[in-house]
Amino acid sequence: MQFHVITIFPEMFPSPLSASLLKKAQDKGIVSCTVHNLRDYTTDKHHAVDDAPYGGGQGMVMKPEPIVTALETICQSLTNPWRILLCPQGTPLTQTKVAELARHPSLVMVCGRYEGFDERIRPFIDEELSIGDYILSGGEMAALVVIDAVARLIPGVVGNQESVEEESFSHGLLEYPQYTRPEEFRGMRVPEVLLSGNHAKITSWRQQQSLQRTRERRPDLLGESEARLVNDLP
Repeated sequence: MQFHVITIFPEMFPSPLSASLLKKAQDKGIVSCTVHNLRDYTTDKHHAVDDAPYGGGQGMVMKPEPIVTALETICQSLTNPWRILLCPQGTPLTQTKVAELARHPSLVMVCGRYEGFDERIRPFIDEELSIGDYILSGGEMAALVVIDAVARLIPGVVGNQESVEEESFSHGLLEYPQYTRPEEFRGMRVPEVLLSGNHAKITSWRQQQSLQRTRERRPDLLGESEARLVNDLP
């Protein structure tokens, strides 16, 4: 899997991309992460990437020429690249969407800044994504979220693939409560069922807890997933 990021702040990426699972995955050659400075694709002496909006208004708008030039240049050397615009108007990022993105051999992400993009870049984009209904200073943090979420689904990135499959949202529900040693901490004990060694009962307890936690904290996730889980209970 190849990740390419187009940004005017490339200095935001080296630290998070050189730590933990992402670093190991790159060292193994499982994924690659390349950050491109949008200003390198400008043609004027000031390396301008933004200008005032036609019709007036607050702020500046990102110019179409450097973005499209960057996309065309980067994508020339890639096989079936999927071009993503990170913006508040995009499709919400969910675990289902992450799984879809993981099927592409390469993702090329454009990070927004200022008041947005010139509308004319959209014909050169395959998909627009948003990571939530809140305001960020730019798309850089969103790009890192996409990279981390997608990379986890690439075989070999996470050591225990089963742990990925059991995480929150992987089956449309929140994950069940987890416990480790000691058995008792400040009067709070590990549920007896987890100490029983009865795997059928443990599975049932975890399913019930997952459903209960989702119902309490994220009822919007329930529906088909809830019905499927209830049917699976022994």
